[in-house]
Amino acid sequence: MSTIPAADDVLKREVEVLPLPTVAESLGLPITRVHQMLRDGQLLALRRDRVLVVPAEFIDDTGVVKHLAGVITVLKDGGYTVEDILRWLFTEDDSLPGTPVGALRSDRSREVKRRAQAMAF
Repeated sequence: MSTIPAADDVLKREVEVLPLPTVAESLGLPITRVHQMLRDGQLLALRRDRVLVVPAEFIDDTGVVKHLAGVITVLKDGGYTVEDILRWLFTEDDSLPGTPVGALRSDRSREVKRRAQAMAF
């Protein structure tokens, strides 16, 4: 069985995170499916205080935030590390306004995808 990929904790401490069992419960999935989503790059995890966690903003009422997996894939294909992707998703951008992950959760996902594509290529 392959290991579960996890980034170093590059996020501000105030960024809310969820342990993997809580993510699985929120999504209504077995924990093994969450592990597979992490291996497949549909979600990103980081290690905070030696515990694997997922940023809470990656999950909404419908499941994983729509378009998150696509943005992750574009940036990974462009050579960005998981740490780089996490930093970018949670860095304030006055031109959005807010963070890219916040924009993905709203009606501005198209702009986030466009920026990710421009950064990656």
